[in-house]
Amino acid sequence: MNKSVVEKLMWSIAFPGFGQYLNGKLFKGTFLLIIEILINVQANFNQIILFSFHGEIGNAINHANYQWLMFYPCLYFFSMWDAVKDAGGGKSHYSFLPYVFSAFFVTVGLILSSNLTIFGVLLGPVWLPILFVLPGLITGIIIKKIITILNKPSRS
Repeated sequence: MNKSVVEKLMWSIAFPGFGQYLNGKLFKGTFLLIIEILINVQANFNQIILFSFHGEIGNAINHANYQWLMFYPCLYFFSMWDAVKDAGGGKSHYSFLPYVFSAFFVTVGLILSSNLTIFGVLLGPVWLPILFVLPGLITGIIIKKIITILNKPSRS
């Protein structure tokens, strides 16, 4: 990835829609930004983050509106993929797979976040989904490589 693509990715990680603004996609960036704010407010996400950083996982779980919070991973990873794609990155036909699988795994982590403990610790709706990013990313990269290899024309 070139420097411009990485910059767009980092801004999208910071706030969905910012990568689109940098790519000159003002309508798309504004739409993603409005949707992000709507989901953030409706899910009580900032309060959940605050409780999680203070180690108050029970309060984070109690304040989470999971029906709204479930939208966040897809919005977040779509915003990242779209910003990278529009910046000229991810030229392979399957470059979206790491983002898709990350969104899927983070969503699963979110679903399990109020019950699943790791080493006896309940991580809640912030830390557990964050831990699920890595397996999603790895799964997406592996599947992308497998599909790319299977679709390579054979030399005869």
